Amino acid sequence: MRHAILIYSGGLDSTTLLYEYRDSIALAVSFDYGSKHNAREIECAKENCRRLGIKHLVIPLEFMGKYFKSDLLVSGGDIPEGHYADENMKSTVVPFRNGIMLAIAAGLAESYELDTIMMANHGGDHAIYPDCRPEFVDAFGAAVTAGTYNGVKLVSPYCNITKRDIALRGKSLGIDYSLTYSCYKGGEKHCGKCGTCTERKEALAGFDPTEYED
Repeated sequence: MRHAILIYSGGLDSTTLLYEYRDSIALAVSFDYGSKHNAREIECAKENCRRLGIKHLVIPLEFMGKYFKSDLLVSGGDIPEGHYADENMKSTVVPFRNGIMLAIAAGLAESYELDTIMMANHGGDHAIYPDCRPEFVDAFGAAVTAGTYNGVKLVSPYCNITKRDIALRGKSLGIDYSLTYSCYKGGEKHCGKCGTCTERKEALAGFDPTEYED
């Protein structure tokens, strides 16, 4: 029975979660918050939901792109290049992005009579993004459960595994990763140099269908 809502970017991690838990996900929601790569991610999200017959919503959050400070946003500076763990990747943090999206997902879950929110953060996110860490997930999950009449739960199946682990799960599921997008620069092809491209290459090594500029 489908009883969950997925926060779905259209990237590698959340697409894997979409396919792995397809029988549980009733609704997938993408947020257009003004990032450089939003448009390409959302197109992938739409296509994968269409293929699986899962209802998909796109919710605009223009205020984030307008008022928040981050190089990930169209309003921000250049996307840094280098490994995902490098200090300069902190400039791509969008302040409390997951908290905002999860709050909206909690309202949607209750509105659609769903009892679970799913998110696809993973172990490699913890050092850079505070709202991907296990303590955040636990705390926000408790708040969501306490703040909803139907006691909505927050579930993060990939929280303590690596992106490589996620990609290998997807490989076993036969996921077409050419229908996902990661590059923070948002170009027609993945740049191959930014932190997310580097991480994507490492995760998909040996079965990577991505077309890179580099």
